[in-house]
Amino acid sequence: IPALATELRFAQRLREHLEQEQLLDGRYRLQEVPRGRVALPMLEEKLDQLRLPQEMPCELVQIQDPVPSRAARRRTPAQKLQDELRRLLGESWSEELAHDVPRAWQRHGDLVLLSEDSFRAASWQKLGPVLWETVASALGAQRLARRGRVLPDGMRSPSVTLLLGQDGWVEHVDNGIRYTFDVTKCMFSPGNITEKLRVASLSCSGEVLVDLYAGNKDSGVGFGRAGRQRAVMQPHMVSPSSPLSFQLELRDVADRVNLGLIPSSEEGWPVACCVLKKGTGGVLHIHHNVETLPTPAPTQIPVLRAEQGSAGEASLSDGEAQHPTEDSGKERLGARIRPEWQRWAEATAARIQGLLVELHGQPWRTSILHIEAVKSYAPHVHHLVLDLECRPTLP
Repeated sequence: IPALATELRFAQRLREHLEQEQLLDGRYRLQEVPRGRVALPMLEEKLDQLRLPQEMPCELVQIQDPVPSRAARRRTPAQKLQDELRRLLGESWSEELAHDVPRAWQRHGDLVLLSEDSFRAASWQKLGPVLWETVASALGAQRLARRGRVLPDGMRSPSVTLLLGQDGWVEHVDNGIRYTFDVTKCMFSPGNITEKLRVASLSCSGEVLVDLYAGNKDSGVGFGRAGRQRAVMQPHMVSPSSPLSFQLELRDVADRVNLGLIPSSEEGWPVACCVLKKGTGGVLHIHHNVETLPTPAPTQIPVLRAEQGSAGEASLSDGEAQHPTEDSGKERLGARIRPEWQRWAEATAARIQGLLVELHGQPWRTSILHIEAVKSYAPHVHHLVLDLECRPTLP
């Protein structure tokens, strides 16, 4: 890198001058050079702007092995990326472009998945492939992709563009399970780790689980660590460490059904009721986004266990939520279930009970086992999971 070499007695004055003119390259330390001098690293793209007072004798030299400064060693990956892009653009750099540079991303092996608002300005597009090569180099990646908006196709398919590389197939290890999937066709949800750990801890030994949205979401695969799993999966996701088999139509086979689709899994409820074992029933794990009205302080009420019989009557008893969560780090949800969540759970239990009676032609009862708050999905909207026990009523 280019540097200005000067006598030690002039080094501090020269440094102050270069910093004032924004010519000093702060990524590297001052270094000793021959004849008892020190060299101050400079930004190469700004050499033509160098104007030095004559009372500061110095010489332009090249440092072959620059030593990173302490500040450079403390830089975050996002800062390193912005520094590399600033160097690439030179005088074309602006604060507007700085807002387009991502500060967070997902990493899957050698592939980095950027957010949808990354590098949208027209100035970035003019750089062509050199932009993506620079970004990949700064982030230590071989391939790059960028997310788009989820497609409204009923499957919530991802819209991902491959920017650098030949394909989007990656491997990702999460909760002891190795996932292999194509990021351009399938989403991975690292934010749902608490729910994955919760379902992995359930006692499912010897049970058959049907995951209606496997491949679209990944939380259901956690069940496979404790029991046998049959799944209707997308062909773009493979999990070789879990015993999966593919079936297009299932009926009267499941001890558990996972409905891991948000904002609502309601369209899958009839299918879930059909695949439950007709003679013994089982448990439905129903995902849903529920609106929660804002309150000055979290309202706390006991978790109510609601049981729906064939006659539609409900019996209530005390219970308590196991896992309180935070709302984007700003609002503590509290240790008990919100009234809106309880009302949604009871209404869902009643709907499912009616579907079971209609589809199986015999009396059924449904019981709320647990309501889990997974995360805040949007302002005043929470992603919930209802564990609902469904059993046929014996004559």
